[in-house]
Parts: sequence; C-alpha cells; structure tokens
Amino acid sequence: MSDSKEGNGRHANQQFNPILRGDSGALKRALYKSMGHTDAQLRRPQIAVVNTWTNATPGHVNLNAVAESVIRGIAEAGGNAMSFGTIAPCDGIAEGHLGMRYALPARDVIAASIEVMVRAHRFDGMILLGSCDKIVPAQLMAAARLDIPAIFVNGGPMYPANYRGKDWDGNIVVEAIGWKRRGEIDEAEFRRIEDIAEPGPGSCTMYGTANTMCALAEALGMSLPGSAMIPAVSPQRLEIGEASGRRVVELVRQGVTARQIMTAGAFRNAISLLLATGGSTNAVMHLQAIHRDAGLGALPLAEFDRLSRVIPLLAALYPASEHDMIDFFEAGGVLAVEKELAPLLQGDVLTVAGRTKAEVWRQAPATPRPDVVHALHKPVSTAAGLSVVHGNLAPLGGVTKPAAIPAHLLCFSGPAQTFDSEDAAVEAILGGRVRPGTVLVLRYEGPKGGPGMPEMFRPMKVLEGMGLSDACALITDGRFSGSNRGLFVGHISPEAYEGGLLGLVRDGDEILIDIATRKLELHVNEQELERRRSTWKPVEKVFPRGFLDIYRDRAGSAADGAMLA
Repeated sequence: MSDSKEGNGRHANQQFNPILRGDSGALKRALYKSMGHTDAQLRRPQIAVVNTWTNATPGHVNLNAVAESVIRGIAEAGGNAMSFGTIAPCDGIAEGHLGMRYALPARDVIAASIEVMVRAHRFDGMILLGSCDKIVPAQLMAAARLDIPAIFVNGGPMYPANYRGKDWDGNIVVEAIGWKRRGEIDEAEFRRIEDIAEPGPGSCTMYGTANTMCALAEALGMSLPGSAMIPAVSPQRLEIGEASGRRVVELVRQGVTARQIMTAGAFRNAISLLLATGGSTNAVMHLQAIHRDAGLGALPLAEFDRLSRVIPLLAALYPASEHDMIDFFEAGGVLAVEKELAPLLQGDVLTVAGRTKAEVWRQAPATPRPDVVHALHKPVSTAAGLSVVHGNLAPLGGVTKPAAIPAHLLCFSGPAQTFDSEDAAVEAILGGRVRPGTVLVLRYEGPKGGPGMPEMFRPMKVLEGMGLSDACALITDGRFSGSNRGLFVGHISPEAYEGGLLGLVRDGDEILIDIATRKLELHVNEQELERRRSTWKPVEKVFPRGFLDIYRDRAGSAADGAMLA
C-alpha cells in the first residue's frame, strides 16, 4: 500500500466511505461488485442519487434524463453514483377522490424512505431529484434529518397551454367544467381544452406548491443559484444537473452538510421569498416540517406573521396574475426577487454553490422583466403575499393568500353554509345551492379529521367556474392548492375533529374575515356556543385501513406543520 495520502488522512488507495474499508468492508464491496461497481469506483465518495422518476407524474417524467446528467457530473468530480427511487404521487391526479387524503401523508413516507436507505448504506452525500408538491419538501426534510452533503435538483416547470389567445395552466380543465355546465362551451370544445391543457413535461406552470417549494429550495441555499425556474424542456436543465453532480462531490470532500446550509437565517430568507412572491399556502406547513427536521425546533406561525408585516409583494404570479412560471423564469426567477429584497434578507448564509447569498446576489443581473419582478421601492403591494389570521374560529391560526384575493373581498362578512366534506360542498356549488355573499365552511378535512388534510382545490375551482369566486368566501381546516384564487382561509387550527370551533358553526351564522386586521371571527354568543358544545360529536369518516390510521393517530396540528409525532 502506498504511503501517499489524500483528504482527511486517507491513503489514496483506501476507500473514502468508512463502511467499505478493510476486511469488514469486504462483503459490502463484493455486493457492490456484483452490480458492476469496480474497486476504483468503490474508493471514491459514494453519492446517492435519489431519483423520483415516474411516468405517472408529469413533473417527474423527465427526471431520468436529469439523473443521467447528474451521474455524469458525479463521475467527472471523482464520485461514484448509486441511484434509488421513492414514490412520487401527483396531487392533480390524486385530487378529488380518496387519493388526495394520501398526498400530505406521502410527505412523511418519502422522507422516511430516503432516511432509511441513506442510513442503511451510509452514503457520503446525495443528490435529490424531484419537482412536485409533497416530494420536494419530503426530500428537504430528509436532507435536514440526515445532515449529510446534499443538493436538490428539480425537473423544472411546464410550459403553459394557450387557449383563445391566453396562457393557462392545466386547471383550465376544472374551470371548463363550470363553463360547460353554464352552456358556454359544448362537449367537443371541452374535449379540445382537455387535449391542450397540459402541453408537455414539468411541474404545472402556476405558482402552486410544486414550483413554490422548488423556489424555496433555492432560497434555502439547497439548490444551485438560478436553477429553480429553468423550464423542464430547456437544455439548461441538464446543465444544472451535471453541475450539481460535480458540486455535491466537492461538498463531500469539504465536509459541508445540509444543516450548515439550512440555518435559521436561511429559513428567514425562504419565508421572506414565500411572502414576497405570494407562494402556496402549503409551503407554510412544509417549511415548518423541514425546520424541525433541521434540528431548529418549532417554526411558529408567529414568525410568518411577523415577517409578513415587513416583506412586501414583489412578484404576483399565476394564479395571482397572468404571469406564469415561464414569465418568472424570463424575469430572473428566485435570484431576481432576492436581489431586490436583499436589504431585508440575511446575506451571510451559505449556499451549496460554496458562496454566500450576498456574493450570489452581487453577481446576479437586474431583472429584464420589471413587469414581473418589481423593485423594492415600487412593489406590487406593500402587503405580503401570504398572511396568518387569528380569531375565535382560529385561535392557533389559519393561513390565507392576499396575493390571490380580489381587493373587494379583503374584508368580507356573510352567513355560513356548512359542509362536512369536500364532496358535499362541490355538489352544492354545482347544483346551484350556494348564493353570492356566503361563507362556505368546509370542516372535518384536517390532518386527523380528513384524515390526511386533503386540499380543497375543487370547491374553489367550481366556485370560479360557476361565477361565484368573486362573491363568496371559503374557510376550512383542510388545505388549498397553490392554484386557487379568491377569498379562502385554510389550515384553521385547532381543526373541527379535535374540538375546534369550526365544528360548532351552523348554517346562517355570521362570519367575519378581515385580511387587513388578520381576523377570522364567528359572531355567535358564548352561551349559544356552550349549548352547542354540549351536544357536539366529531364526524367520523370511513376510510381504508392502513397508513391513514397511523397518520390520524400520529399527525400533529396544521399550525405546527402536520408532521408525524
């Protein structure tokens, strides 16, 4: 054996990975050799490529091509790539049926599966490939939990559909249901819309949870700067993959781990970007979960509330405006917003690129699309894109998205119309049994009551399709899709199933939603509420035995991220 050494006191012909060294590593080496890994490869850093490719989810269907570029980069930098996969359900396909109850719980399954595989094989570092709603936060949770060198690489957003001279995301199909019901289009036109709605691979082109979380991964410093909004079909997407593969090997050799990137300051930056761009309300829960897995403890809603009083809205993105993800990419994406927002951000935090945020911002060009990314001194709105509300209906908080709320609905009062399920609400809306001025109350859809905290995507979309989204409000202990627009409040905590006041609301009760003062109030006297409470019983929903049993038993409050305890 040569006496020459490289890195961390290791002999040049000794394995980098400690479990592959010596006689105790012989069987492990033999197992790897059975698959074609050579002695030379096994002496290198062993890098996990967590590839969530599937041809069942459009945001992930291009990930094999991205993975190939990542593996190329790892090899170029002197690492050895080993790939494995996890589940990657599509929220759009899970939406509207039992499957949506599994979407949020899937986050914990994915995070745990990555944790198990990486710990079992003791990989030296990892690249995380994902794009869609729960997969991205799950991968970041795993990175935070494992605290090894890691880089997140997304598959990129989809291009929009164009219909009658206007760009749309795929949710035009759901709105078209209302158009067809009202006789504005016929069946043939409806089918044509269906055929053009999703024109190619990528995460859906609105600023929903998928693209929001990819943007936040970059804001956290876990993706290479400027990478989040590169379209799925762009050659740059493969270039970023290769660069990320090279860079993760460097991080391994330098000993830079995920928790050195995902610091408290990085989370403040990510929250600020979320608020400045009016991202998905779901991102609040996801950031809370990642924060806890990073060993930083609870991330209270109070922190989002505090920052929302400071951070202005600099970019209103679809569905809050007509600007989709391709417009955002052309405007410079995350970097362009951060450069404008820099005086309100923490610049001394590290990124996986090896540079601080401040160094990255100094090198970033000004946005070429000031119509999309506004200057700090000339924001879209001085109010942040997301907001936390409180009141007797939400003593632990609820989350809303002012960026997607029409101005005339920012203060709204009306009679309640209650529903104990999403299906019942959709049936009533499409059946013409919801009147303008109503506050729809959807309850028993929280983490435990749902169970699984499904998103109330369809009710909001059919309100829009039925011409009611500008005249009604919807509040729930469930979630919302990032594509929803209108007056809505979600994540109401405590949820109805756990005795929250939402379960005591009755049809006709007056409810006030005031976004400016951040209030959500039920105007019913305490004596009447006590009378109702004495006879209240939670609604028990029937669902298949299996993982949802575990999730219902162990899920925490939405106010804390709805994580498994």
